[in-house]
Amino acid sequence: MNARPSTLPPSPERGAAGEHRALDWNVAVATAVRLMKPGPEVPRSEAEQAVRSLRQFSVEAETHVRELTGLGQELPISEGDVVDRPAWVRGAADGLAELTDAALSTADSKVLPGNDIFGSLSARGAGVQAGVVLAYLGGKVLGQFDPYGESRVVGQRGRLLLVAPNIVAAQRSLGVPGDDFRMWVCLHESTHRLQFNAVPWLREHFAASLGTLLAEMEGTTGEVLSRLPAVLREARSARASQDSSPGMLGVIELLQTPSQRAALDRIIAISTLLEGHADHVMDAVGPRVVPSVATIRQRFTERRKGGGLLDRILRSLLGVDAKIRQYAQGAAFTRHVVGAVGMAGFNAVWTSPEHLPTRAEINDPDAWIRRVHG
Repeated sequence: MNARPSTLPPSPERGAAGEHRALDWNVAVATAVRLMKPGPEVPRSEAEQAVRSLRQFSVEAETHVRELTGLGQELPISEGDVVDRPAWVRGAADGLAELTDAALSTADSKVLPGNDIFGSLSARGAGVQAGVVLAYLGGKVLGQFDPYGESRVVGQRGRLLLVAPNIVAAQRSLGVPGDDFRMWVCLHESTHRLQFNAVPWLREHFAASLGTLLAEMEGTTGEVLSRLPAVLREARSARASQDSSPGMLGVIELLQTPSQRAALDRIIAISTLLEGHADHVMDAVGPRVVPSVATIRQRFTERRKGGGLLDRILRSLLGVDAKIRQYAQGAAFTRHVVGAVGMAGFNAVWTSPEHLPTRAEINDPDAWIRRVHG
């Protein structure tokens, strides 16, 4: 599926290097598109069928999600954008640029391009590094809801992207029914679209939380390096006692000050809730909508664990493994709370930022239930 299945709305200018961003997103996109592998070879009729069904299921899936969750009953529903790998890269870059701009606008004015967060990297150099990451992810990502993208539908914000070549490749690899798998993916991404459109404060809260994290990361490289010996000792101690590496996220946390760690905890808690809730919903809709859901989940979980040595190293370095753990932890939190207080009780998480679970509560859902429901 090397031909572009669908077109996105024209992207706004991402800004020139040195203008107001410390990362040149145009360089990132160009680098990613140059490095990215083409999608799988698919007969035209099969490709056209996949595109048609993804557009259809992106609407039907949200209807099922609304019935299960009770969220957003009055909101309009629109088709998702079915795209190829380069189009996903462009969309992802636009969304990341908008998110970081929104986050920096809420952060302290000292967190600006040239700040030590980015060290001595030039905007173009940072763009090349971001492009390498986007090229890797561009061959993996099945879909994405970008809450900061432009919507063509009145009453909705954000843009739902479905990466047709990757969905077809994953479905073939898993050996599961095509329509079932495409609906299953749409259920997950439609849940994200509903989260951000049915909860009006969530988009701004997420950007503000990221802005707080960026403001807290204002420390100099020297301060980070001064903590490095203690970090290495702690990491070695943890590995000796647990017989496992703390992973990249663990190393990052060890390098942080307490205030930086608290800011990161808030971002991780929000992300874990959103991903886990979507993972729970895509399975909870059940075999009535996705007859082979149990088989898909079992094979997809095994696929997440797989890959060659290089792929596993890249996943660890890029934080993909940490993201996979978020799905499991957030889904376990959602299942436990829904089982204890029902979906209406779970939906208390969406009433205000204060009702969002903390990172500790994600791993102890009963603590969240006691705090919110008494």
